[in-house]
Amino acid sequence: MIREVSIENYKSIEKLKLSLGRINIFIGENGCGKTNILEAIALAAAAASNKLDNEFLVSRGIRVTEPRLMRSAFDSENSLQEIKIQVNRVQQIEERFKCVINNDNDPYSNWTYRNAFSLHEESTELLRWSIESDFLNVTKNISEKELLWGSSNVFQAEQNYLYKIGRYFDDVGTDFRLNKKGFDFKHYLIFSPHYSSLRLFEKEGQIQPLGINGEGLFKLLQVTARSKSNELSELHKIKKKMKLIDWFEDFDIPQDLYATEKRLKIKDRYLNEELAYFDQRSSNEGFLFLLFYFALFVSEKTPNFFAVDNIDASLNPRLGRRLIQELVELAEEYEKQAILTTHNPAILDGLNLEDDEQRLFVIYRNKLGHTKARRIFNPEPLEGQKSVKLSEAFLRGYIGGLPKNF
Repeated sequence: MIREVSIENYKSIEKLKLSLGRINIFIGENGCGKTNILEAIALAAAAASNKLDNEFLVSRGIRVTEPRLMRSAFDSENSLQEIKIQVNRVQQIEERFKCVINNDNDPYSNWTYRNAFSLHEESTELLRWSIESDFLNVTKNISEKELLWGSSNVFQAEQNYLYKIGRYFDDVGTDFRLNKKGFDFKHYLIFSPHYSSLRLFEKEGQIQPLGINGEGLFKLLQVTARSKSNELSELHKIKKKMKLIDWFEDFDIPQDLYATEKRLKIKDRYLNEELAYFDQRSSNEGFLFLLFYFALFVSEKTPNFFAVDNIDASLNPRLGRRLIQELVELAEEYEKQAILTTHNPAILDGLNLEDDEQRLFVIYRNKLGHTKARRIFNPEPLEGQKSVKLSEAFLRGYIGGLPKNF
């Protein structure tokens, strides 16, 4: 998973560092910079894929504007400064991608980047010391005569030493770590599903299998239904989770990928048997949004790391709370990691902050206008008082994230 993100000089972000869990929820005032954080990660993912043209940035969910306005505008001389973004993944050793992104602000000019991938100096010295210690351990029992005149033992020890040093610095100087299994940072997208895209099923997005507005959902469900192995797992799981909608009983989808009519046959358990099915064109928004989220989290073909902006859109508060609980379970089961933004207090009650992999952040702007983030831990009640739900703590202003100017 991605464990740490550092951002410098992007829109309202002058300098910011975040430590992430598996499910991360951002709350805060309108315009505080929540989406800017998501975009900065998407910009780094685009750089890692060497796709910084505007059409690729837009298709990832970035709100593209004039290059000079993509930098922090706190200093009039900052319009040509570099944007710096670093993404770390920690497993057995620390792995990181760091890029420096710039644009000369000329009309029609593109963004460029250079890879500043490196390890901490102390990590470099520690590894060098380890390799040299191995060499010394091998040679300490070799006689002075052998060391002076050389021997096969000395030669082999020297070769092993040189190989390890060379291999290590080769690794540091390349992007090989980005391609290691599980580091799907390059596929990161900011999803913001639209009802029109989910309802019509008529087009696929530039990025597959799911576009940022929900394009491609019909085909993804078709592909899932065609796979016999998945029919008992992924598709079954999606249908099972859709039972959160009280009236939902089942849906049927044609497996012909080239069918001209794209209809999802949805069964309402209250309808007459003769009229048991209707399609997505007359379905409510909440149903389609839920279907999108479950497909996104369950499918092995969707990114392992992504963001959803305004996950509470079109959802009943109680359904939103339950959705978060379900997504936490699915994220762990299907090895997904997500950043979610919301303005709905009920969403927070779906979190269990005792679990370190579920994290809540208040995004705010400091006195200088810079976007900052503060992680919220499970609030402890004052002595003699009962604990309150996170939603209540949010609304009462205990954890921040509310406007203060009125």
